[in-house]
Amino acid sequence: MTWSMDFVMDALASGRRIKCLTCVDDFTKECLTITAAFGISGVQVTRILDSIALFRGYPATIRTDHGPEFTCRALDQWAFEHSVELRLIQPGKPTQNGFIESFNGRFRDECLNEHWFSDVLHARKIINDWRQDYNESRPHSSLNYQTPSEFAAGWRNGKHEEKPTDITN
Repeated sequence: MTWSMDFVMDALASGRRIKCLTCVDDFTKECLTITAAFGISGVQVTRILDSIALFRGYPATIRTDHGPEFTCRALDQWAFEHSVELRLIQPGKPTQNGFIESFNGRFRDECLNEHWFSDVLHARKIINDWRQDYNESRPHSSLNYQTPSEFAAGWRNGKHEEKPTDITN
C-alpha cells in the first residue's frame, strides 16, 4: 500500500499562517489525516504517521515531495525502522503525486476557501468535519461508486477480490 503526503498552507482570520499535513491512502482513496497546526516538523510528521499506523498498520511506501519535513533525518530514520520506502517525487513535478495534488485542490476549494477560521481549534473542527464528509459521504467512480470508508471496510473484510495495485508509480 502507498500513502501520499503533502502540505497545504492557509491562514486564520487574524492573518496567522497555518499548515495542514494531508495524508491519503492511494488505494482506498481515504483521507487518513489532515493535521492543522502553526508548524509541523519532521519529528511531528513521524508521530502523526505512528498514530495512523496504530489503526491501519504501516504502508509499504509513502510518496512525498522534497519538502524539508519529508527529507529530514527524523522521517528517514522512522521509515527505516518501520520498513517503509520513502518515494520522493522529482522537484517541480507535482503530477508525480497526482492524487494528493488533486485531493489538496478539492480540500482548498471546498473547505479552506469556504471558511474564515477564528483560531486553530476552529480550523481543526471544520477541517475534521470536511474530512469525515469526504471519507463517509462521497462515492468515487474509481471505487465502483462507494465512499472511501465503504471501500476500505469492504477490503478489510475480504469483500473485494482484486489485489491492491499502485497505479501511480
